[in-house]
Amino acid sequence: MNIEYPIRLNSFLAKSGCGSRRSCESLIQSGRVKVNMARVTDLATKVGAEDVVMVDDVPVEPVERAFYYALNKPRGYLCTNWDPNEKLYARDLIDTPARDLLFHVGRLDRDSEGLIIYTNDGDVAQKITHPSTEIEKEYMVRTDRPVQRRDMEEALRGLSIDGEIYTIKRFELFSRQWTRIILTEGKNREIRRIFEAFGYEIKELIRLRVGCIELDNLKVGHWRTIRREEIRALLRGETEPLRRRREGRW
Repeated sequence: MNIEYPIRLNSFLAKSGCGSRRSCESLIQSGRVKVNMARVTDLATKVGAEDVVMVDDVPVEPVERAFYYALNKPRGYLCTNWDPNEKLYARDLIDTPARDLLFHVGRLDRDSEGLIIYTNDGDVAQKITHPSTEIEKEYMVRTDRPVQRRDMEEALRGLSIDGEIYTIKRFELFSRQWTRIILTEGKNREIRRIFEAFGYEIKELIRLRVGCIELDNLKVGHWRTIRREEIRALLRGETEPLRRRREGRW
């Protein structure tokens, strides 16, 4: 991750593994960031190579190497890196020296499982999560009863829930209460809100894929390194996993 100074403070923090640029803006606005011992809340602030930047009074500096990991998050684990009332953190399952630098890209709630991406590259995280990139996220959902096609067709057109519009991109109905859903947005608890709006209770929610990165045969609780060619394909908006392309199947 090459850096050209001066650089905006939020980008500096993102390149230091503090989160996506958006989450780093929240760090700045909440008064948790200091530059040369002075608290800074102005998002327009830029820093140079000689400036000392601190978050919660701990010095941070850019990491030259970017890391990318895919984790099959088990149910019951949190994506957040710290909560005083919790003990099960998904990041702790990634057994690598770079673990403490990592943050999650997007999130899955405690009761959901499946693919979650971890990285220390805030710029890439921003591109993956920003609505304008429209990167697909694929899920399998098991409900308490069979889902009606008309309900999902209505969700395709868009639902207004508490003043906000929720939309799915595609769906496929399976037997035994399973539905495949594809989204391009990343709103909080989006799938749960959509299904609850139609009166369904979600029994299982599993994320299978983010763009061209998929769970494949990754076991629950296990992780793997995401190759740079996968990240490049993901940022190009490709949706077909590289493995499938090589094997000539979809």
